[in-house]
Amino acid sequence: QVHFVESGGGLVQPGGSLRLSCTASGSIFGIYTMGWYRQAPGMQRELVAGIDTDTGSKTNYADSVKGRFTISRASAKNTVYLQMNSLKPEDTAVYYCHAEFYERARGQYAYWGQGTQVTVSS
Repeated sequence: QVHFVESGGGLVQPGGSLRLSCTASGSIFGIYTMGWYRQAPGMQRELVAGIDTDTGSKTNYADSVKGRFTISRASAKNTVYLQMNSLKPEDTAVYYCHAEFYERARGQYAYWGQGTQVTVSS
């Protein structure tokens, strides 16, 4: 089993900033990607940003957050951060930490965190 500790969500005014963090623990052997997804009410869950856990050099972002959000990982490789700047009301959603794994015996699989609420409102 894999467990996540997510933190950093909350209420912020438009134009403000928040920093989300997520630490994975447990059976994390084989982890190779971590990232954040979000889901707004009535909407499908969508990828926000992802990063490779090995080097931290490969990142990808949703077009809607490019230039405003930055994903990074700690040197421990099982912790990722999402720095969110210039927040907009449309960024309001539950943000979920996500990790992908690969093991020869199991193939590829993924785990989700429990989610943290981000609300952007004046």
